[in-house]
Amino acid sequence: MGFLQGIAASNGIAIAKAYKLVEPDFSFEKKTIDAPADEIARFQSALQTAKAELEKIRDHAGTALGADKAAIFDAHLLVLSDPELISPIEDKIKTENVNAEHALKETADMFISMFESMDNEYMKERAADIRDVTKRVLAHLLGIQIPNPSMIAEEVVIVAEDLTPSDTAQLNRQFVKGFTTNIGGRTSHSAIMARSMEIPAVVGTKAATEEINNGDIVVVDGLKGEVHFNPTPEVLEAYKKIQEDFEKQKAEWAKLVNEKSVSADGHHVELAANIGTPKDLKGVIENGGEGVGLYRTEFLYMDRDQLPTEEEQYTSYKAVLEGMEGKPVVVRTLDIGGDKELPYLNLPKEMNPFLGFRAIRLCLEEVDIFRTQLRALLRASVHGNLKVMFPMIATLNEFREAKAMLEEEKAKLIQEGIEVADHIELGIMVEIPSTAVLADQFAKEVDFFSIGTNDLIQYTMAADRMNQQVSYLYQPYNPSILRLVKMVIDAAHKEGKWAGMCGEMAGDETAIPILLGLGLDEFSMSASSILKARSLIRNLNRADMEKLASNVLNMSTTEEVVEAVNQAISL
Repeated sequence: MGFLQGIAASNGIAIAKAYKLVEPDFSFEKKTIDAPADEIARFQSALQTAKAELEKIRDHAGTALGADKAAIFDAHLLVLSDPELISPIEDKIKTENVNAEHALKETADMFISMFESMDNEYMKERAADIRDVTKRVLAHLLGIQIPNPSMIAEEVVIVAEDLTPSDTAQLNRQFVKGFTTNIGGRTSHSAIMARSMEIPAVVGTKAATEEINNGDIVVVDGLKGEVHFNPTPEVLEAYKKIQEDFEKQKAEWAKLVNEKSVSADGHHVELAANIGTPKDLKGVIENGGEGVGLYRTEFLYMDRDQLPTEEEQYTSYKAVLEGMEGKPVVVRTLDIGGDKELPYLNLPKEMNPFLGFRAIRLCLEEVDIFRTQLRALLRASVHGNLKVMFPMIATLNEFREAKAMLEEEKAKLIQEGIEVADHIELGIMVEIPSTAVLADQFAKEVDFFSIGTNDLIQYTMAADRMNQQVSYLYQPYNPSILRLVKMVIDAAHKEGKWAGMCGEMAGDETAIPILLGLGLDEFSMSASSILKARSLIRNLNRADMEKLASNVLNMSTTEEVVEAVNQAISL
């Protein structure tokens, strides 16, 4: 039996076989062969196996993700049928008497190098196709399997170094029961996606991929942040009981699905959900979400090889707005940069991308991309209660410039005879300390604030939230953070505006009593956290929480704040 301690990233207990999502070892030696014909036959066999595999993946992608996502695999199949690539490999085996692995690698590298040196963007993309498909053939020659999360067809726990947004987008909730990673924290994208998918997760174990083997039985304890592999029968039985108890608790929370989010003394707040795609709406509705407080539109741009069209975006925004049936939907405009990249944009590599060319900074520079998104949003606005939020706003001029572009696109659409909603609230994410400090001035011009605590905390504490060595500085309850939150809420209320929070802190059991006391109007969180938060709020007296909030603002450390909250809610 093995044990790993990590960070509890998503509640629940998962028990299933391990599926390692790691890059295999493709190393091999160059060999001289005696029977070239046999070696060519071996190469052809690997080629045909790779083709059959790609056809299966293409068909699955077409069904699960749509024809546009599946088209890339058609391109890959064409590469594997191209005599310009295949013939030189076979010739090399025959003339040089070398093994297929060596002939494949040398020929592929030659084409990749040639295409990558061209100025033509299309040809550079072909280099990536060749690299991908020849790696697949090489894997079959070496007798190793390339992991493919989209093809999982049995109950598993994913074990990985980390999970990218495109990895998690391919996971099938029916079969993926949980996951554990070597790196990451509660605010890493893998953790956020786990909560969105409502599957247990433990991140930051440091050694999951080294310690756990494919097929091992794994228990992911997303309540305590523990991972057990190949557990004893006693441990397994104990966890089955914990899993059963947790499901019973969830059933109790589920009784609140149609209830209002009201404190014990009658104060109503809005509990909304953070989503990434229209598919997430099911979870919002099933968990009694009173709105969407953050629609992360960047997922529309990811896991593809070109920008989404205006029509594709309009269709997605319309689906969410209609699905929420008039409840508020806060859509964040494109937030790319930091740990979220779009390879097809060919943006320059940065020393510190979290502080670099990202979010609104990119959109105000790449105006065609931004205007296309704004048009799609404006067209969709007639289908529901749309609110638009600009991310990473640092100065008032950035907000004014973004707002001006939206107004220009609105005027153009009306001139074209396209209907647009009369009034659309425009807000900003408050995730930069300077914006929080200047909130009183921003509040005069914006319609609302949504506090993005994931970044606000890392920028305030000068601690990269993806760096485990400084993870102790991710302190949502630090009095400095709480004071910034208070400044934002107070500034909004002074101008008759509302203040929400869409960072992970909004669904945090320790933070909720303080935020209620500070006067936060809207709490937006992973859908799976809503009912638990509603249950907690219904047992809190807002007047008492106001006293608690006033008290903790004058404390010195996170530890003091946590102790004060624990005492207040245990009374």
